[in-house]
Amino acid sequence: MESGGPPAVPGQPGQTDPVLGLRSLSFAYQGLLEIPYDIILAQQDTLEVLDLSYNVLEDLALLVELEKLSTLILDCNSYSSHVKFPYMPSVTTVCINKNKISNLPIFVEEIQTKFPNIKILSMMDNEAAPSYFNGGSLTQYIDYRQYVISQIPRLEILDDTEVLGKERAQAKKTYRMQRTREGSKRKKELHLANVALNQSGNPSYHKFYNLSKLGDPRYERLPFSIRVLLESAVRNCDGFLVKPSDVESILNWKQTQTQSVEVSFKPARVILQDFTGVPAVVDFAAMRDAVSKLGGDPEKINPVCPADLVIDHSIQVDFNRKTDSLQKNQDLEFDRNKERFEFLKWGSKAFRNMRIIPPGSGIVHQVNLEYLARVVFDQEGFYYPDSLVGTDSHTTMINGLGVLGWGVGGIEAEAVMLGQPISMVLPEVIGYRLHGTPDKFITSTDIVLTVTKHLRQVGVVGKFVEFFGPGVAQLSIADRATIANMCPEYGATASFFPVDHISVQYLEQTGRDAEKLDYITRYLKAVAMFRDYSNTSQDPDFTQVHELDLSTVVPCCSGPKRPQDRVAVSDMKTDFEACLGAKQGFKGFQVAPERYATEVSFRYGDQDYSLSHGSVVIAAITSCTNTSNPSVMLGAGLLAKKAIQAGLSMKPYIKTSLSPGSGVVTYYLKESGVMDYLFQLGFEVVGYGCMTCIGNSGPLPDPVVEAITQGDLVAAGILSGNRNFEGRVHPNTRANYLASPPLVIAYAIAGTVRINFDTEPIALNNDGKEVFLRDIWPTREEIQAVERQFVIPAMFKEVYEKIEKVNERWNALKAPSDKLYTWDPKSTYIKSPPFFNGMTKQLQSPQSIIDAYVLLNFSDSVTTDHISPAGNIARNSPAARYLTSRGLNPRDFNSYGSRRGNDAVMARGTFANIRLFNKFLNKQAPRTLHLPSNETLDVFDAAERYQEAGLPLMILAGKEYGSGSSRDWAAKGPFLLGVKAVLAESYERIHRSNLVGMGVIPLEYLSGDTADSLGLTGRERYSLVMPDTLTPRMIVDIKLDTGKTFQARMRFDTDVELTYFHHGGILNYMIRKMSEN
Repeated sequence: MESGGPPAVPGQPGQTDPVLGLRSLSFAYQGLLEIPYDIILAQQDTLEVLDLSYNVLEDLALLVELEKLSTLILDCNSYSSHVKFPYMPSVTTVCINKNKISNLPIFVEEIQTKFPNIKILSMMDNEAAPSYFNGGSLTQYIDYRQYVISQIPRLEILDDTEVLGKERAQAKKTYRMQRTREGSKRKKELHLANVALNQSGNPSYHKFYNLSKLGDPRYERLPFSIRVLLESAVRNCDGFLVKPSDVESILNWKQTQTQSVEVSFKPARVILQDFTGVPAVVDFAAMRDAVSKLGGDPEKINPVCPADLVIDHSIQVDFNRKTDSLQKNQDLEFDRNKERFEFLKWGSKAFRNMRIIPPGSGIVHQVNLEYLARVVFDQEGFYYPDSLVGTDSHTTMINGLGVLGWGVGGIEAEAVMLGQPISMVLPEVIGYRLHGTPDKFITSTDIVLTVTKHLRQVGVVGKFVEFFGPGVAQLSIADRATIANMCPEYGATASFFPVDHISVQYLEQTGRDAEKLDYITRYLKAVAMFRDYSNTSQDPDFTQVHELDLSTVVPCCSGPKRPQDRVAVSDMKTDFEACLGAKQGFKGFQVAPERYATEVSFRYGDQDYSLSHGSVVIAAITSCTNTSNPSVMLGAGLLAKKAIQAGLSMKPYIKTSLSPGSGVVTYYLKESGVMDYLFQLGFEVVGYGCMTCIGNSGPLPDPVVEAITQGDLVAAGILSGNRNFEGRVHPNTRANYLASPPLVIAYAIAGTVRINFDTEPIALNNDGKEVFLRDIWPTREEIQAVERQFVIPAMFKEVYEKIEKVNERWNALKAPSDKLYTWDPKSTYIKSPPFFNGMTKQLQSPQSIIDAYVLLNFSDSVTTDHISPAGNIARNSPAARYLTSRGLNPRDFNSYGSRRGNDAVMARGTFANIRLFNKFLNKQAPRTLHLPSNETLDVFDAAERYQEAGLPLMILAGKEYGSGSSRDWAAKGPFLLGVKAVLAESYERIHRSNLVGMGVIPLEYLSGDTADSLGLTGRERYSLVMPDTLTPRMIVDIKLDTGKTFQARMRFDTDVELTYFHHGGILNYMIRKMSEN
């Protein structure tokens, strides 16, 4: 607090020398807006009791210096559940009555963490949120006392007014602060700052950390994304989980960005989808069991960070081209996944702070964009920026709205939900300047595929990308979200578009209320986080700057095997034909020249057709990348309308589908009149979920599969998705291209990717007349006119008001309410995992790896789809044999993704992708060489033999190991197979983190070294003697049984990661922590 001099002391009017050696201080009923630290800290050597009641106080961080303080009184200060205390082991009494504490689990977790010796707690007359104890006052409910005492067992007194009254009286008796004229002036200034965010006539207090008031010129030069990290560090700084050094490191980003400085980040929330959400809830249930066995309170395993789980990965395209396809697919989804859904329903009851969005609602990232995103949190009058991590790599889509977020592994997300910060290396930030105007025929998909290829070439792995420049203002939020969505494909951690007026317009369009828009705008402007892209004076400092002239973007696709392999539409025919004969690889299928013209005839329905290399057999408008964008969805609808009017049709054997990201899409497609035309071409709504993009494309017609197999054809899939890795979309489509929704329709009409739309007609119409794509392609102006008329706020409000209640089958599901889950030994979906078997409270020393065999020997770009596929379970696989032994028929196998709650299936499904290329075999197959016997076996069977013999395993890999989806089973699976370490040239960020989280050692070749340069064949046996002291990124010796030794880097990048490793993984660490009293 600013002041002209020390305050007066009662009984000694006018005295200016401070009184020292006080044991108690009271500042109650002063209406203060800042804690008078200058006075309080002068007493830090003796102060035991501090009363700050009936003020409007905020930051408590500096109280950490009061090492003798035993009693802290904070009554009636408008503190919310998210109040952050410093770590104060000396405090035994805390009074925090008459505040705004509503979220009990979050607050109690804070109390028991920051006051490890607390014995007396008073928190009367606080309001409960509706989701906790049904609203009203906390103390009205018996559950309230039971819960608090169970979570803080060392408490001796809870809400005893007589005892607490004596403490408060003692504080008031000794000293009372007198306000000075300067102090009153400062209070008035702060009051005006706090109420400035309110609409006139509503002067209630709102609080926030205004970092622009630091007066530090470094803040104004920070990238906007780094400002979000800084605000979180300041708000959560407690000297324990988030330290003052984190704040200073982030503020000093310009110097620290290249120094591999570790900082802690606590995101505001977590988002999950069901493929990763089910194993997360399974882990939580198993962790509760483990904590209970170790003598702790199992209910401590409970989210303290808000979490939303959207069920969107379970539905498959089993039915299409029928008016009832949607209903049939949804019914089949429920029949297949009822057991999983019942388990999730149990989780929603057993764990507080977890909300589940039922199946049939939409795709997680679109629901996040349109409904879940706060942009700015208003937590009981306390403002802070929205931020999140998610268990899906495309969580980055939310960056398009100005919300900082990225994908993490499920293991790491579970720790965040339990209150742990993310330990991260402070990233470099690449500025990406957009300028110019895109051509009227260009879509946002064309732009993002161009950006993806460019940034892959730049090299942005592990970095933030922040967009700026006049071109950004020309992009809608849906366009920006499309670009941010594919951030994992170009390798960055996050791709950030700071909030501007277009962001606010989008919030209005999607039905957010006016009051929310007002405080979002005012708050972000107050803290210098609101962007004007035309104002170059706002451009911050960046590590590097790259740029794209939007006028140079041309229509394009990406493929045939990777998202970053952009191909101009005008070059598609020649590029595909070049890929046919090229050596097996990302751009090659190694087809012999004499087979280029292979054609196979087949009969479908009552007509004869033929397939050749490049024939389109799957055409899917799918994925959060594009279905969230009205411009490309309406563009597809308008193209369909023009195609029908031009007399064009589509071959009936092509598996077509439309899976919108939310019900809003269906709404505006119907209202604008284009849905009927889409249906006539075969693109009717088949479900609301990821579907084809995640590999849930369903079966192809048998005659089509037989023709592809007979001719060994390179058939094509075309989808508006974000991933096209081998074996992901469908086992029978070896070439898969990502494209905008209009281009998906165009290639489906053409029936092949071997076409040059510039020079060849897309098809002949009913009269035999040639029709070119340019004849039916809608312009940007046409699309925008329809969008302005039909994409309106009322649609969003109507859809999302009932989103959590509209699914009747979900509402009717019954689930137990026990806090500990009762595992069903007959279940093939949900099984208690063995991760914590035999776990003790005591740490075990990390074990050396001696004479490990190599299980698999890989080249570059092995994806998490290769490691842990999500799609169909092949009938001849180890997982199929297991399920058959449990009495299931193949039609009931479902997918690997849906079986992630059962470790027995997932261990057998690890490395089960049919497109897995293993150097030991020199061909694609989910098999490997069992080196001791020289037998070729399924990977699981080989690993089982090694484990039965007590032999440790390693994996050798090239660059970008673990790229693709952020699936934790790509680390859990190898762990269960007995893999102790992976040695690779480089790692995808999330997968490396997942390996650390499971206690698997990520080793990296030193710069310039590769398996080839070191002469490694994979047939050697490898040893790593664990050093006595481990440090981040240390170099270790790898010894071979041949006598050769080389060095590699151990990729534990932070001290926190080393802590997790010592515990055997991050979940083991959390269990031990939660087992402590």
